[in-house]
Amino acid sequence: MSGLHPATAAQDTPRGPAAVMFAADQASRSLGMELVRVGPGTAVVRMRIAMQMLNGHAIAHGGYVFMLADTAFACACNTEGPVTVAAGADITFISPVREGDVLTAVAAERARYGRSGIYDVTVRRGDEIVAEFRGRSRTVG
Repeated sequence: MSGLHPATAAQDTPRGPAAVMFAADQASRSLGMELVRVGPGTAVVRMRIAMQMLNGHAIAHGGYVFMLADTAFACACNTEGPVTVAAGADITFISPVREGDVLTAVAAERARYGRSGIYDVTVRRGDEIVAEFRGRSRTVG
């Protein structure tokens, strides 16, 4: 899905604790999610909406959109280690999502204090915002 030239894709492959965590994330990867990019406190994750993700209104079930945003949030929280998990999150759905739509979730750290953090994730279909997510993190261990 990345559309990158193979030589470019190899050098742009996300690395570090978030990439290791994502590689072990069977739930997200089984839905076709792709970790596009990570940086300090940031992450970009992409997913195509499949027919199996549609609800009874023929739009994407909100749980899948939430999961995409939550995965980007998790990757952003874990870019520098140690293990960080969600303490809570909420999402606002702005526009319905349909089969075949490619969604991109961009997560960014807003604040980190002690073992806690706040992250915002914007989910887009192209240039259109379809959801806004705010996650609260907690470092464990």
